[in-house]
Amino acid sequence: MALTTSDYVESAPRVVDSPIISADSHITEPGWTYIDNVDPAYRDRVPFMTDEPPDGATFHVPGMTYKIHLGLHSAAGRAADELSMKGTPFDGLHRAGWDPAERVAAQQRDGLDGEVIYPSVGMLLCNHPDLDLKKALFDAYNRWIAEYCAEAPHRLFGCGQTALRTPTEGIADLEAIRAAGLRGVMLPGTPGPAYDDGPDYDDPAWDELYQAAIDLGLVLSFHILTGRSYRARGPKLNNFMSIIRGNQDLIGTFVFGGVFDRVPDLRIVCVEADAGWVPHYSYRMDHAYDRHRNWLRGADLQRRPSEYFADHVKVTFQDDWSAFRMAEAGLIEPEQLLWANDYPHSDSTWPYSQDMLAAQTAALSDDARAKILGGNVVELYQLQDLFA
Repeated sequence: MALTTSDYVESAPRVVDSPIISADSHITEPGWTYIDNVDPAYRDRVPFMTDEPPDGATFHVPGMTYKIHLGLHSAAGRAADELSMKGTPFDGLHRAGWDPAERVAAQQRDGLDGEVIYPSVGMLLCNHPDLDLKKALFDAYNRWIAEYCAEAPHRLFGCGQTALRTPTEGIADLEAIRAAGLRGVMLPGTPGPAYDDGPDYDDPAWDELYQAAIDLGLVLSFHILTGRSYRARGPKLNNFMSIIRGNQDLIGTFVFGGVFDRVPDLRIVCVEADAGWVPHYSYRMDHAYDRHRNWLRGADLQRRPSEYFADHVKVTFQDDWSAFRMAEAGLIEPEQLLWANDYPHSDSTWPYSQDMLAAQTAALSDDARAKILGGNVVELYQLQDLFA
């Protein structure tokens, strides 16, 4: 049987009485996710899962050169020496990844009141070279995740996906995602046209899409590993250290491209890239603009880059001790930080989140702790009716 919450010990008592909501958690797509929900015209090209040694549960994606092994996508609660990308059978994955009833039990085990839900396989599909197939797969995923979250809409806050082949189609996707009851949209790290030297996210061509998201009450977010990869030098472990770079580039694209001047109500979320680096990156952006803007051109900004970053970009993190220290020191405003448990991925703090939070938030004020652990998610995703 797949792992259930009874396989792990109870978490510690909750660290706050206010809502605790993970701003970044995931499902584990089962083998039927795409084939059961895709447009029939694309059914012979959908990702499919095999479950045989030595790979274990593995997605094969036509048109992509690598397999997607699910072992690390569902390794929460495992000891470090048990982590492996390959070899985990489907029965060894967390059932909560595709069973919403079990998901609620997993939340309760970790002391959570809700989660913002992202894909797993769908993250890597953001890099699929076939935009038409990617569009069909994301539509299929949106149907599946809407049904999953509808089983517990007071606790499961799903994010849809869009291939962004064009701004107009992207707006239609946002409307469909909102109509399906989802709360946010995970944009691909690289918009479709940019693969062919078309407009990137700082181009005014996307401004109507940003405004549509605001009007629809949808939160736009960028997750790590959804855009062009950075390959680090040295041992493979060093690649792990480069993961956050893609999201830093996106933040700079929006800030230096003047997007927040043109769309002043837009707020975006930088997901799973940690947060302790925010003060230095903010300083570095200001330095770049003050010293180098005359020969390295960007938009003529109305405010300092660090001000846009602070006011328009939220950042999620798991057990980033330095992020809490920066908040204590006043170098990051608590309103910018969104804590997450990343369940059921290998970086997850589940089922020991309350222990970790008790240790790392001890010096925070009650107000700051409440905002970071859930209050900011309630405000950003407009969940006030659920957590009055």
